[in-house]
Amino acid sequence: MQNNFPKISLLLSTTFFCISLFAFFFFYKMLNNNNQELQLKEEKWLSETLRRDEIKALDYSIKITEEERAQLETHFVKSSNIVPFLDTIEGFAPKVNIKAEVTSVDISKDKTELLVGMKASGTFNGLYKFLTLLENSPYELEFFEVNMHQGMELGAGSKNIKIPQWNATFKIKLLSFGE
Repeated sequence: MQNNFPKISLLLSTTFFCISLFAFFFFYKMLNNNNQELQLKEEKWLSETLRRDEIKALDYSIKITEEERAQLETHFVKSSNIVPFLDTIEGFAPKVNIKAEVTSVDISKDKTELLVGMKASGTFNGLYKFLTLLENSPYELEFFEVNMHQGMELGAGSKNIKIPQWNATFKIKLLSFGE
């Protein structure tokens, strides 16, 4: 019997060692698979976090440039927004003490340009300043006809003094126009 005891303990210890070794490799493989899944999920989480941060940064930059975009959009006139544009260019006349009125408004065939005809009257200095204001307006304008001529107007009062009066017609093309 003494002879059998070492063989049984060797057999039991070898069996226990094999079971332990199998359990070790089984758990090691499970742990390794879990680590790989964890790394994939962490990469996905990081990419989602980066995407959200980029969206936040984009929203912030949009908010920062909102005022600049609004100012830029004032340089362009849409077909639904013609009246404020005409009021703006007519509004330059009282600033330089002349009278101005829009005589015609046409939209080009390709609907990319607005053609405006204007008549103005006043002093030469006032008409010149009016032309300068139009040229320096925030809109992209092209003058394809400017006609200025001098006339005479009777002065106020009983003396009937003739005052030099200048009349001008402008044909303006608004290039920053669209639908």
